[in-house]
Amino acid sequence: MYIGFIGLGVMGYPMAGHLQSSGHHVRVYNRTYERAQRWVAQYGGASAATPAEAAAGAELVFVCVGNDSDVREVVCGANGVLSGLQSDSVVVDHTTSSAELALELEQSVASCQASFLDAPVSGGQIGAENGALTIMVGGCDEVFMRVEPVLHTYAKCARRLGPVGSGQLAKMVNQICITGVLQGLAEAFAFSEKVGLNTNAVVEVIRQGAAQSWQMENRYETMLAGKYEHGFAVDWMRKDLGMVLEEAERVGLALPVTSLVDHFYAQVQAMGGGRWDTSSLYARMQREHRKAEV
Repeated sequence: MYIGFIGLGVMGYPMAGHLQSSGHHVRVYNRTYERAQRWVAQYGGASAATPAEAAAGAELVFVCVGNDSDVREVVCGANGVLSGLQSDSVVVDHTTSSAELALELEQSVASCQASFLDAPVSGGQIGAENGALTIMVGGCDEVFMRVEPVLHTYAKCARRLGPVGSGQLAKMVNQICITGVLQGLAEAFAFSEKVGLNTNAVVEVIRQGAAQSWQMENRYETMLAGKYEHGFAVDWMRKDLGMVLEEAERVGLALPVTSLVDHFYAQVQAMGGGRWDTSSLYARMQREHRKAEV
């Protein structure tokens, strides 16, 4: 299958690589041309000078960029995907963006007699590299069934959850869960240290029981070591939580824990940790405890 892939960040780079390695013919576009050339040197395939060129002749076009404005630019802007999109193709947006944008893009893509799926992912850079992402999809069932086999080149789970926009709303649910768990871990580790326990030993025990979580399994060692130069950045989580809180306000729902953790992430940013992993909530707690002891 001929595929266009737009965006070669920490997620898109290995995702596009899995597509090429599985036998598809992939043409990539990235704003930083050198990164696209590095991808071609590693995986083969081809690079494009514009999103329109990447989309030209492609049966599927995947987008994996930063935020709503980035998506609009590469899809609807000058030399965007829509300029090169062929009829009966499918645009799949893997960006975590707003549900409103998904509905907007559905109409824009339909004007080209093509189809659209919003399909944000979860699993982080490790999941992308290992081909083990979870994909939450919104769109027509018939279109999803057409694309699903391709998604499984880099996903362990891909599921349609409703019409366009449902994928983005499901990703909001995902982010609510993650932030609550990470704040719980930060508080638990701070408590363990304060009462004089060996926290590594404690985690080795409780990870065998009901306290176990993906975040505990994959982040406790780096949290306890104070290492945060990896993973999903605080800046991106705050972007996501902003959309969550806007949607919650729209439907009249209070999210007190999510709101509080968003405030804590703002404090992490003020510490200079905007690019730190989201598990850096623990660094904020440690700072607060040091201040209290002075």
